[in-house]
Amino acid sequence: ISLQQISTQVFVLSVVFKPSSRMAKHICCTGGAGYIGSHTVVKLLEAGFKVSIMDNLMNANPKVMDRIKEITGQEVPLFKQDMCDEKGVEDLFVAQKFDGVIHFAGLKAVGESVAKPMWYYENNIVGTLNVLKAMEKSGCKAIVFSSSATVYLPCEEPLDESKPLGCSNPYGWTKYMIEQIMQDAAKANKELAVSILRYFNPVGAHPSGRIGESPSSYPNNLMPFVQQVAVGRRECLSVFGNDYATPDGTGVRDYIHVDDLAEGHICALQKALAMSGGCIIHNLGSGKGASVMEMVKGFEAASGKSIPYKVVDRRPGDLATVVANPAKAKADFGWEVKRTLEDMCSSAWKWQSNNPYGYEDAPSS
Repeated sequence: ISLQQISTQVFVLSVVFKPSSRMAKHICCTGGAGYIGSHTVVKLLEAGFKVSIMDNLMNANPKVMDRIKEITGQEVPLFKQDMCDEKGVEDLFVAQKFDGVIHFAGLKAVGESVAKPMWYYENNIVGTLNVLKAMEKSGCKAIVFSSSATVYLPCEEPLDESKPLGCSNPYGWTKYMIEQIMQDAAKANKELAVSILRYFNPVGAHPSGRIGESPSSYPNNLMPFVQQVAVGRRECLSVFGNDYATPDGTGVRDYIHVDDLAEGHICALQKALAMSGGCIIHNLGSGKGASVMEMVKGFEAASGKSIPYKVVDRRPGDLATVVANPAKAKADFGWEVKRTLEDMCSSAWKWQSNNPYGYEDAPSS
């Protein structure tokens, strides 16, 4: 058999077996072992995507990988890669040839960002620049960015995407700056498709109770605190003010079930993959507010436990009401929340009651 015949046969085979556009797209989830990331990984697998996780596990537990496999029956590769290591990120992207990225990775505690601003600016912004550069080097043209409603200036009307922006802490400013970097990158590179998602307050857990929110330190948000009181890890909940102009005097926020949020990422990713370039921005929230006391009562009903609480002073800068206007996400990619406050509370209780210390083992007495 001649060399020419061999090369012809190889060419024919490569044409016959050329991957079709319907073959699974390979998505990299940076920070994919975290709370929102792990729930999104499950939804991506269920939607038929191939998924890899890039996570340095600073704010995540490796046990989540086995739980994801338990839920989905699929093994997801975990690359323990710090996004601040430029060469490591580039090498990973060049080797894996990702079709798209969902960028969750980043430091995210407001109080810590005030105490350690340079660490937050360096980690979140330099890390994101490394991801964007690695995408460019490897020909990856779609990214969904996990931003936050904290980029909006204080406003008690429902927040749509055109409301004025401005932040009150370094964590928020890193999100704001990264949004600007991504918009500029998409203007300069006409093939880059960027989807920015501004979340409100994710709560709840996967219905299996196998993955959920597992704060590695003191909880920064209401629901993990309520959950820890319910399982006896904390004595009581502090309610910051009960004299707001709201139905029961406690602060009203827009809570969203983490699985609704995860599904929003799939919608945004599919939109970005179909775009030829450009940048789109969407809120992900329910559009409805629930007060602190409504959430407490909902959790008491779901758990059958009484949640002791004490009313303490308002926190400086807290608003009475902060809710999303999520109409744009529904109009642009057909996303809206499906799950109720009861679903949030019952799934959170299933997770917390089965995993009182999250992914950690109970401390030895």
